[in-house]
Amino acid sequence: MSIGNRHLRTLWLTALCIVAFPFAVTAAKKQPNIIVLFADDLGYGELGCQGNEEIPTPHIDKIAADGVRFTSGYVAGPNCSPSRAGLLTGRAPTRFGYEFNPTGALNEDPAFGLPTSEVTIAEALQDAGYTTGLIGKWHQGGTAKYHPFRHGFDEFFGFTHEGHYFVPPPYTGVTTMLRRKTLPGGGKGRWAGEKGLIYTTHMGSAEPDYDANNPIVRGGQPVEETEYLTNALTREAVDFIDRHDDKPFFLYLSYNAVHSPLQGADTYMKKFAYIKDIHRRIFAAMLANMDDSVGAVMAQLRKSGLEENTIVFFLSDNGGPTKELTSSNLPLRGQKGQMYEGAIRVPFMVQWKGTIPSGQVYHKPVSSFDIFGTAAANIAAMKAPTQVEGVDLIPFITGKDTGNPHKTLFWRQGGKTAIRHGDWKLVRMGKKFEPGNAKWELYDLSKDVAEETNLAKSNPKRLAELIAIWDKINGEMRVPLF
Repeated sequence: MSIGNRHLRTLWLTALCIVAFPFAVTAAKKQPNIIVLFADDLGYGELGCQGNEEIPTPHIDKIAADGVRFTSGYVAGPNCSPSRAGLLTGRAPTRFGYEFNPTGALNEDPAFGLPTSEVTIAEALQDAGYTTGLIGKWHQGGTAKYHPFRHGFDEFFGFTHEGHYFVPPPYTGVTTMLRRKTLPGGGKGRWAGEKGLIYTTHMGSAEPDYDANNPIVRGGQPVEETEYLTNALTREAVDFIDRHDDKPFFLYLSYNAVHSPLQGADTYMKKFAYIKDIHRRIFAAMLANMDDSVGAVMAQLRKSGLEENTIVFFLSDNGGPTKELTSSNLPLRGQKGQMYEGAIRVPFMVQWKGTIPSGQVYHKPVSSFDIFGTAAANIAAMKAPTQVEGVDLIPFITGKDTGNPHKTLFWRQGGKTAIRHGDWKLVRMGKKFEPGNAKWELYDLSKDVAEETNLAKSNPKRLAELIAIWDKINGEMRVPLF
């Protein structure tokens, strides 16, 4: 090739790149970003948009006001780890043997963790050209095999176990309430010291050892974090958006608020001084702190000019443990760890400005599985595994599809199990390994959302129908891996 021809070829390739590059940038910006704001142990009735007038939550409420609030939003399990496994994989975790909720040292059991054979939403988005980040709580295995990097996340800042202190000892700048079996000096009840530390025996047990061998890490390396943990997660999330606002991204902001330990920052404790019960006041401080975090994340989206090109989900991992946190699930029955609505039906909303009409309330059952399903249907380059049970919610909430996103939903955790089929709910609250000791309960949720009237005896035909459906689905599930 002559020097002249080489020169012409170089000019041609340069021109081609100049022409093509803007199209590549434009295409990247058109792909919607995905943000999942995942609260921990937040009760169904604890947001302003859910009816709570005691604790203002304007920033979370605004997501509902600017999008859709689901009144029948469900998660994959009644407690932390199975719920997260379902969200990440888009399907019932019992299908791949992920059934129970390990705590403490079990987090480091090599047998416990999200199976590497499962494809997560982060992996699917990463393969579609997305930058992926997890900030906060993982709880999908604490050993190297299950690290977030090995499940599709490019970045990770947080911790791997089920919980973490917001501020470590000496608990500076916070009011801390810890569980104890016995109060200082003996006795039961509540003990308040003079230096911001409160002990309570109302749970009958000691505070779990959340921080044991469970450091805050950046990537794979421990870091010393000095900020209140919700604020630290906020800082990292805002920075992630700022650094990646020139490309499509997936941000999974997995809060540990409002999960115990109960620690309220001084600024927020003063804000809620009107709440007399210190237990409730600490909870309010933690919730308001998380709400301000959501506000900061949304403010960065607006600053980056991405609010109309980002699908934002907000939901909780399970219902509130009312006795532990005061977290209310009203008007639903039950709490975290059960199979009543208060354990598996959660605050749930989505915003996608310019695509989803604002201010809607949607009453048909939806699931955390649908986050995966919605992402896959609206991102051309994303390929979801065929086993994903989630659906694209956009046609349903825009009115293009008037059917039900899910006819039947299934849950199982040992002897505790349930299905929702249409408006009917079948529940059995058996022990972990003795399901036969509990009787089936039947509720019509269209008339009895609080599950107060058990229709098992008065409607044996319907009971038999739902048991048959449960038997069929249960036969598709795997035995627990751990």
